[in-house]
Amino acid sequence: MLDRYFIEPLDHGRRLQQQVHDRLVEAILDGGVPPHEPLPATRDLAERIGVSRNTVVLVYERLVEDGYLTPVRRRGHFINEQYVRQQLNVRLDYRPTTLFRGDEAAGRAWADRLRQQPSLNRNIVKPANWRDYRYPFIYGQVTTDKVSIARWRDCTRLAGTPYHATAWVGDLIDADDPLLVEQIISRVLPQRGLKARPDQVLITIGSQNALYMVAQLLCGPGVRAGIENPGYVDARNILAATGAELVPLAVDANGVVVGPEIEGCDLAYVTPSHQSPTSVTLSLQRRIALVEAARRHDLLLIEDDYEHELNFIGAQRGALKSFDNSGRTIYLGSLSKALFPGLRLGFVVAPEPLVRELRALRRLMYRHPSAHDQRAMAIFIMEGHLDAHIRRVRDQLARKWTLMYRELAARLPQCQATATTGGSAVWLRLPPGVDCWDLQRAAAKRGVLIEPGDIHFHGSQPPRHFIRLGFAAIAQDQIAPGLGELQQAIDDLARKDP
Repeated sequence: MLDRYFIEPLDHGRRLQQQVHDRLVEAILDGGVPPHEPLPATRDLAERIGVSRNTVVLVYERLVEDGYLTPVRRRGHFINEQYVRQQLNVRLDYRPTTLFRGDEAAGRAWADRLRQQPSLNRNIVKPANWRDYRYPFIYGQVTTDKVSIARWRDCTRLAGTPYHATAWVGDLIDADDPLLVEQIISRVLPQRGLKARPDQVLITIGSQNALYMVAQLLCGPGVRAGIENPGYVDARNILAATGAELVPLAVDANGVVVGPEIEGCDLAYVTPSHQSPTSVTLSLQRRIALVEAARRHDLLLIEDDYEHELNFIGAQRGALKSFDNSGRTIYLGSLSKALFPGLRLGFVVAPEPLVRELRALRRLMYRHPSAHDQRAMAIFIMEGHLDAHIRRVRDQLARKWTLMYRELAARLPQCQATATTGGSAVWLRLPPGVDCWDLQRAAAKRGVLIEPGDIHFHGSQPPRHFIRLGFAAIAQDQIAPGLGELQQAIDDLARKDP
């Protein structure tokens, strides 16, 4: 029962002892620790939550001193019912009964009641302890930018002043912060070659949430949805959950292929700026062809414009939607992915009739994203902090990108790195006979975290000779030695299977 109090990983930047203490106190006061059962042994709990045994020993000793626990020789530590009763001013009444067994039986029947089981989806697995790896080539995480953290803190404080507080203390019902919508229209969209009215913009809790809502309105049984193959795993699962038929669309060095497969689709989800997972950019010719195919076959396009700002060679191309004058492209944008992924703020730009229905659907789900976060983000953009952050990140990642390709050519010449003009990851084809999952395990033993690539392919027998190497979260001076260790891991596999 304690496990649910440690679902959220501990913050290794703060005192672990205090965090473990606070969570155990919360569990005790919640009734999450049965009075008649001992707490887990110090060694067992330490292993379960990823801390040293000494940390747990010290926490238990402190809880004894505070009165929460009573040590019983040869039996362990039990909660002190009398003290906890005083703390809560209630009687602890937790005892196993026959009802508990009935609850278990009901739990076993849940599978028969569920209409969907999202937990059965194939998903990317990213270890919670990725920071513990010496060489974390993990995708979707970022390094800590102390400058932007400080500026964000200033903006959240400013959002809390009386002048701005009126924008978020009340329930917005189904509305968005007009200041944030204004900043998106005047500062964000023009950089992508886009114009929009306020009634064509909707704020979401991330671009993935935007895709989910769009899929709920536009997809279902009988709808044919085109997906890039390889492609974004969560997009595939979101579209499949609606009952839509998924149509794989091939990807090459110029992005998604505009072929006969797309002609029979009702809509297609694409990542033109930096394709997920290959990071290739959709060529100008393909953009024109895709928009023309949408017009000719009455096809809707869902454009996920992730990492558009991370172009290191040549001029940044405008959004796919900027090529479309027929209103068939739905634009999904993120305000937080390049800044703080955990912030979860995004938006949709689409024709007003669709935005109106998306707004009504959003009201049923969560009414609106945090109005306080919206106001803080509006101030952050208005003060120029978002543009400044993106410039810093672009400069840092450009150096890492150059180093990645140079070191891959020097240290892993037998691997084939997909050529790109930017992005925060490299898509790597492994040598013949090297399995991506075998390599992941061998690399992990050397402190190298990589992402097997088979998960990105549609179908029951995906190829297993690709990996993705993210480089946003790894320190620049760790890239070369990390790739060296990856090469050694490949050699380890070769020695095992000559």
